[in-house]
Amino acid sequence: MQVFSSRAAFRRGLVGVCLLLATFFAVYASVRQYAPFIVDAEALREWIGQFGAFAPLIFILVQAIQVIVAPVPGQAVALVSGYIFGPLAGTVYSLVGVLLGSTIAFCLAKQFGRPFVEQLLHEDVVTRFDRFVEQVGVPGLLAFVIIPGLPDDAICFLSGLTKWRLRTFLAVISIGRLPAYIVTVYAGGELATGEVSTAVILLGAIIVASVIGYVKQESIRTVIGQFQM
Repeated sequence: MQVFSSRAAFRRGLVGVCLLLATFFAVYASVRQYAPFIVDAEALREWIGQFGAFAPLIFILVQAIQVIVAPVPGQAVALVSGYIFGPLAGTVYSLVGVLLGSTIAFCLAKQFGRPFVEQLLHEDVVTRFDRFVEQVGVPGLLAFVIIPGLPDDAICFLSGLTKWRLRTFLAVISIGRLPAYIVTVYAGGELATGEVSTAVILLGAIIVASVIGYVKQESIRTVIGQFQM
């Protein structure tokens, strides 16, 4: 797949990639030094809660950022949303944040092409899932993102290298990520009301599913690959 139409376009893209990477690392270093609450779920809950009426907006932005720079798993942030906002609102805010972050990742990949994605993602992830989204189509991607523990944030960037339209991609992400987020947000709500045993059971189920998904991701990728369209 040809990404750039000319050498001049390639040079402009390369400069853009360098600037974006420099900005990314500067932001991440600043977060680690000046806003460590973003990488600690309990501190994140306390920090978001202090914004009062603006807490939903702040939470949505944090959830979007975790998709792009991934300092914490999305489910950890979703747990916080259930604790603060309750099951219904927490699910809505979590999904909106995930879709916002997924949109940004998708559009960045569309705009800056393969060199940007290859610089941003781990080489092993790019090697294993390169062109995966375009090959498996809608059913395959839906099956992939619905399973916790798989590199679904990376898939958002890799999806931007395909011919997919943004609205199709977001529809699949919305449906695929919703079940795990509902369970995690509900667990957070149960913690807030003191139903610790229910929350532990729900979180245990998500953790087990995530571990299985992570350990068996190669087998899952092979099976989903049969959905080629």
